[in-house]
Amino acid sequence: MTSPLLVELSRLQFALTAMYHFLFVPLTLGLSIMLAMMETVYVMTGRTIWRDMVKFWGVLFGINFALGVATGITMEFQFGMNWAYYSHYVGDVFGAPLAIEGLMAFFLEATFVGLFFFGWEKLSARSHLVVTWLVALGTNFSALWILIANGWMQNPVGSAFNPDTMRMEVTDFMAVIFNPVAQAKFVHTVSAGYVCGAVFVLGVSAYYMLRGRHIELAKRSFVIASAFGIASSLSVIVLGDESGYDITDNQKMKLAAMEAMWETEPAPASFTAFGVPSMSDRTTRFAVRIPWVMGLIGTRSIDKEIPGIFELVQRAEGRIRNGLTAYDALEKLKVNHGDAAARASFDATSKDLGYALLLKRYIDDPRQANDDQIKQAAWSTVPEVPAIFFTFRIMVLCAFLLLAVFAISLWHTMRETPAPRWLLCIALIAMPLPWLAAELGWFVSEFGRQPWIIEGTLPTFLATSELGIPDLLITILGFTLVYGVLAVIEVKLMLQAIAKGPAVGADIAPPFGEGTQVHLAAAR
Repeated sequence: MTSPLLVELSRLQFALTAMYHFLFVPLTLGLSIMLAMMETVYVMTGRTIWRDMVKFWGVLFGINFALGVATGITMEFQFGMNWAYYSHYVGDVFGAPLAIEGLMAFFLEATFVGLFFFGWEKLSARSHLVVTWLVALGTNFSALWILIANGWMQNPVGSAFNPDTMRMEVTDFMAVIFNPVAQAKFVHTVSAGYVCGAVFVLGVSAYYMLRGRHIELAKRSFVIASAFGIASSLSVIVLGDESGYDITDNQKMKLAAMEAMWETEPAPASFTAFGVPSMSDRTTRFAVRIPWVMGLIGTRSIDKEIPGIFELVQRAEGRIRNGLTAYDALEKLKVNHGDAAARASFDATSKDLGYALLLKRYIDDPRQANDDQIKQAAWSTVPEVPAIFFTFRIMVLCAFLLLAVFAISLWHTMRETPAPRWLLCIALIAMPLPWLAAELGWFVSEFGRQPWIIEGTLPTFLATSELGIPDLLITILGFTLVYGVLAVIEVKLMLQAIAKGPAVGADIAPPFGEGTQVHLAAAR
């Protein structure tokens, strides 16, 4: 039986490296598209100020891109080192999108990044524009295949367990690619990256205008960031709603935990705007509910119920008992692959095999489990409700705050009125919000599906490698130190590039004095 400490340390190490890596991914996504948009304007107008903008923001993109690549490679090695049984069990399915991501997206992205930086004097304006759009395309393709892999972990379609090989195998690769959960995650995650890019450009532009530096470049960047940002923010909110609709069908327990919905409510279910959920007494105190909203979001109807945690635990108990039949048949097939009765029994109940495996946390042979252990295993399908509940609400709050910042900024640019100093200060202060929302979103997604590493198929505690506790402690410490140094280098390089500013001619507009307002309309 795997040591609980080993499992938790393995999860902690992967969480640290994954969340650190995702500090760079969204900015890469957002800046790549904005660079392509800016260069398109340059090619269409021929105005060199737009070329200067592409070069300046491209430097910041390059710094961020390098750190993203370095930290992303580390993560892929962890599947083999820290999650060996996971790699063995689902490698035939999970490995395919990762391989395609490496062969197709990464090489496309990396090749054209070089041409982007070194091709300014060697390529025509139109050819360089094609290169920039291919960089953006490669970046998004990279995210697509990673999220197809992750979406399969959330909703393992197009695959089946083969009792002869004891592995998951692909049965329909197109179903894996067009997995509705993966597609929803892709558009939602990419939109979140666009928000990060827009906030970054908005905040740095606001900084320049507050300091009275590089005004012409900052004004144009502020305008394009405001428009791109509000479109991206609206997309994040709309597509987040679509993700909620998808998990209603595929991850009901996660949805119930997000809402701290212990009891099944009459349709349409209400949305809990605020509350204090408790795992000890399994209630939500001080709940402030908005009627109908959750039912409309989760089911797109007024007559479909959303099951509560208690009901879902009862369903899990039934699936565990059914899965024991599959487990028993599988053990017989290990002895005799030609046992027709055992194979028929397994085929009839294999969809619940993963639930029977939950019992391995409490007993080596699940078939020997008693009723108390089965009930305990059923309750283990409930994630930490308070953590999911509050994290989700902070994430949503960040999204609406960012929407407000972009809306106010765009309103000023459209009216061609001066932006007050307080708005520029808010744009600068708001820069961390999209990263906070993105990290919280991944926490909800990954922590919310526990105890599963593959939803309903493979429990997390069975997926680790046979490592020693000291090995994990040393590597966690090593990653923390190395990544801490890389974070300092990243921030220092970014700040130096911003302090140096773009390589442009003298600003047309004069510096701003204290209390002076900034005119944000795009220069004609």
